[in-house]
Amino acid sequence: MGGGDSTLFELDRVALARAGRTVLADVSMSLPSGACAVAGPSGCGKSTLLRLLNRLADPDSGSVRYRDRDVRDYAVLPLRREVCLVPQLPALLDGTVADNVSYATTLAGREADVMRMLELAGLDSSFADRDAAGLSVGEQQRVMLARALALEPSVLLLDEPTSALDEVARDGVERTLAELARTGVAMVLVTHDRAQAERIASQIVELRDGRVAA
Repeated sequence: MGGGDSTLFELDRVALARAGRTVLADVSMSLPSGACAVAGPSGCGKSTLLRLLNRLADPDSGSVRYRDRDVRDYAVLPLRREVCLVPQLPALLDGTVADNVSYATTLAGREADVMRMLELAGLDSSFADRDAAGLSVGEQQRVMLARALALEPSVLLLDEPTSALDEVARDGVERTLAELARTGVAMVLVTHDRAQAERIASQIVELRDGRVAA
């Protein structure tokens, strides 16, 4: 499979099984820079595929390439800062919103522009000093997004980022993601909602039972 400047990820005949069950089978795809979506029903292997892109999991066979280089050739921690996963369910630390947004950057030895990251994630500056535990699920999801953005990643991996949200919160997060995409942030969105994929992504790949749908 050929690479190029516009190609972000390439998967070539990727297979992965867990506990004897096939999760991904002979998956080949190319994801360009920009906003891409992997869509399909629950249990079809979407979240597992997403975790392959920054080595939170490795395939049993086949290859995953990022910017025309096998992901296994990258050091893991720098790769995960550059290709940053926002998980499906918020998992915030005890403390303030600012504590959470700056957590990963502190570990990386630098400071986060907390107010700017909150703005990018669709939260105003008054959230910085709020207790993270007292936020709604939608607000917590935005803080997770702000924490990821603080690492200044090249790519955001988004695993069903609105699945736990009501319609109003979902629409707000979608607007934020669409705006980030317009500013040039690359993202790979996993969603069971085909309409959401169409609203956000410029390319959509469908998965069915661990395979790319024809």
